[in-house]
Amino acid sequence: MKEVKIETTLQVYDHLNDTPKEVQDLMEQAISAREKAYAPYSKFNVGAALLLENKEIITGSNQENASYPSGLCAERTAIYFAGAKYPEEKIIKMAISASSKIHTTITPIPPCGACRQAISEYENKQNHPIEIYFMGESGKVVRSNSLANLLPLGFDKSYL
Repeated sequence: MKEVKIETTLQVYDHLNDTPKEVQDLMEQAISAREKAYAPYSKFNVGAALLLENKEIITGSNQENASYPSGLCAERTAIYFAGAKYPEEKIIKMAISASSKIHTTITPIPPCGACRQAISEYENKQNHPIEIYFMGESGKVVRSNSLANLLPLGFDKSYL
């Protein structure tokens, strides 16, 4: 038997104001998208904003449904729209902000597993890392220089 150790390195900013201006602007877009979420069941609003290589910004918010599996997370809403509208453009950065109508979210909230897999597909497709920033409604902001940091041992087309 051989033991394998997997490590992830993330950067943590104490406040959104500590991030680069371009990231602050992108996160503000994510926050604005979060406010448009349709989350009457979970009361958990998420917004995502993508910066594309052509400088376009695409946003998305979570959209719930009484039949829970039929809803869609903010990250996938944004990334699928970007793929449909700008199929040849690389996604350079993603900003995510989440809040709850039940309690204050100050802990940075990363993408769920399904979103990580979807983001991974686009990162692999474009053969270029997607820089990801995530936060709650306020507080610390976490930066990952690639989705691969958040999903080590990812599943991709090479297994098919």
